[in-house]
Amino acid sequence: QVQLGESGGGLVEAGASLRLSCLASGRSFSRYTMGWFRQAPGKEREFVAGISWSGGFTIYASSVKGRFTISRDNAKNTVFLQMNSLKPEDTAVYSCGATPYSSNVIPLAAYEYVYWGQGTQVTVSS
Repeated sequence: QVQLGESGGGLVEAGASLRLSCLASGRSFSRYTMGWFRQAPGKEREFVAGISWSGGFTIYASSVKGRFTISRDNAKNTVFLQMNSLKPEDTAVYSCGATPYSSNVIPLAAYEYVYWGQGTQVTVSS
């Protein structure tokens, strides 16, 4: 079993940067593919970025590609989301998810992820 906890959210102005962290506890973190999702009020949860177990493969939603970077440090059981050039439409609760995919396939659907953190609020003012 894996427990996840996000941190790093906050209130920033448009154009600013934030770095989110997701710390995992439990065994075999390096065996899990990790994803970041976000959910804005009144909207469905949407995929933001994902990273394979090895860190060698990443994928991004078109809305964040070129602005956000996902990375992981398996030695520290942590996955990161560096968010640059933030926009008001990036405002949401950001959550990390873990799925036991051992291949380089990174699922985009939230239902594919087994473990979730509680989320961290990101608010971008205009």
